[in-house]
Amino acid sequence: MKRLISLTISLLILALIYWKIDFPRLVQVFQNCDRLWMVVSLGMVVPLVAITSWRLQQLAPASSGLDFPEANRLILASSVLNMVLPSKMGDIAKAYFMRDRGHLSGSLALSLVVFEKACDLMSLLLWCVFGLLLYPAKDALFWAMTTGVTGGLIVGLCLLSSPQFARVCFGIASRLAPKKVQIKLDKLRFSWGEMHDYFWGDRRRLLTVTLTSIFLWFCHLLQIWFFILALNAWTPFLTNLALSPLAILAGLMPLTFAGVGTRDAALILFYQPYFGEATGAALGLLCTSRYLLPAIAGLPFLERYLSTLRTQNR
Repeated sequence: MKRLISLTISLLILALIYWKIDFPRLVQVFQNCDRLWMVVSLGMVVPLVAITSWRLQQLAPASSGLDFPEANRLILASSVLNMVLPSKMGDIAKAYFMRDRGHLSGSLALSLVVFEKACDLMSLLLWCVFGLLLYPAKDALFWAMTTGVTGGLIVGLCLLSSPQFARVCFGIASRLAPKKVQIKLDKLRFSWGEMHDYFWGDRRRLLTVTLTSIFLWFCHLLQIWFFILALNAWTPFLTNLALSPLAILAGLMPLTFAGVGTRDAALILFYQPYFGEATGAALGLLCTSRYLLPAIAGLPFLERYLSTLRTQNR
């Protein structure tokens, strides 16, 4: 039912966007695109998935036997689920796949994925703060977003670096949350503690994963800038570092189907000073392809993991 509601909201937002923009102009934007930049920007999906897979391999202990091809299959299979589950919950499903394939214990697999996602979010916020601080035309809205994103980054780093701070935050959240959510928060608190002990116990692995995550998200944002070049539009690269993370964050809100709709609307709104609504809508479609292409590539592997899961549950 939730998926149906998310899909409906996405379709309503898209219908509103395409009703308001000049649709023939959108078609024209793609007809006049720079084909070389289009191939380069879409082709970046391959190295991005490869780097993500390599990072997953580095995250797992050597004794897990998780090699690069298996990590790659896991990343692609979770990409399929991310298209249909809210807030990238497909990545959490990856923890169950790793447990059921015998690579890791359930709690370690979950803590590994929690850390992986925390690194992704912190790296995205880091580049967003960097871009927002240098963004030239900050009005009250942008100052508010700069403050909010910076605050989120600081809190996130404290959660990752201080077990005491994490315990206090989880305690407060658990007291305020409804009973149903409290159980999930307690599980997450346990996994968070295990994750902290595991990763801070190996500083070399921590540094490798952290630097890889920052580089990976630089490449993600670079890909979006290449999309803009492919559409024969222009935005300064530093400005793109501020605006594209904001659009990605809007797409993470658990309201829509794989972020479709909210992300598109945010792209049109934030890039308004640099290009028109039709180009913004085209950029939204290309940003959706960032998630769609790995999901299509992951379809052949998903059934294998789901079959294992079904066999284990019998």
